[in-house]
Amino acid sequence: MSGLTTVRASRVQLTPPLDLALSLEGFRRWGDDALDRWDGRRLLRTVRIANRAVAFRATEVGWLGAPSLAVQTEPAEVGRGLAGKVIAAAAAPFVVAPAEFTELCARDPVIAALDRKFPGLRPVLQTDLFTALVRSVTAQQLSLRWAAVVRRRLVDRFGEHHSFTDGDWVRSLSAARMAEADVPELRALQLSRRQAETIIEVARACLDGRLDQERLAVAPEAAVIGELIRLRGIGRWSAEWILARTFGRPVVVAGDLGVRKAVARAYLGAPIASETEVRRATGHWGAAATIAQALLLEGLAAGD
Repeated sequence: MSGLTTVRASRVQLTPPLDLALSLEGFRRWGDDALDRWDGRRLLRTVRIANRAVAFRATEVGWLGAPSLAVQTEPAEVGRGLAGKVIAAAAAPFVVAPAEFTELCARDPVIAALDRKFPGLRPVLQTDLFTALVRSVTAQQLSLRWAAVVRRRLVDRFGEHHSFTDGDWVRSLSAARMAEADVPELRALQLSRRQAETIIEVARACLDGRLDQERLAVAPEAAVIGELIRLRGIGRWSAEWILARTFGRPVVVAGDLGVRKAVARAYLGAPIASETEVRRATGHWGAAATIAQALLLEGLAAGD
């Protein structure tokens, strides 16, 4: 357990337009999993610096046209000269719209309407590969709300606790602890056998170098998908979510049930689309796919 003393916050300017509250609301909408804690104004999260999980607290202090965060981190990291890296990492997950997004809105009335309804909605990346894979695995064949419950149990049992002196706290996942777990331990948390086996394998792959985040971050998309799907229990849609939500690539996760529903309702006037139909309907998104996909999913969650 690490105790964090509250230190003076550093203000970080973000790229407008950005609605921080709306972009982060998914962390609260589906339930508190103890990893990404958002209460409507403050975000508690960890980032991995020099192979260690470091906690920070970010408070919204800006607005849609001038978004910014006041970021506080561990005093111990100031002494190690890492505070600047932590503060920069706190801002990095917010996807910046490419120039192509403006062009897409001009020729796609569906995306334009969603952008007007949810101005400043931007995807928030999960920048730690291991945590992102565990998120993906726990969401397999489960509702997002129940997935958050199961993930909270997993984090409570195998995570690391980080607490601020004023009572705020957050947890991080430990690949080392997960790698030593066995299937019955995870099954007791109401993970399926397949999910348990996958999480243990992913943890071991992160530790033994089979999954190298720095290498995968710059690898071609096909290579990233190929490496990930070699792991037990990781399919193409999970690999595509990693490309989109960890590495920020403009990838449409055509096999995801939510994406299939959102695309079908928005473009096809149908309750659900096949993967082929999704790829055909979204082929024009191009470099703006990450934001377009987030907008469609937000519309689906809002009942549009």
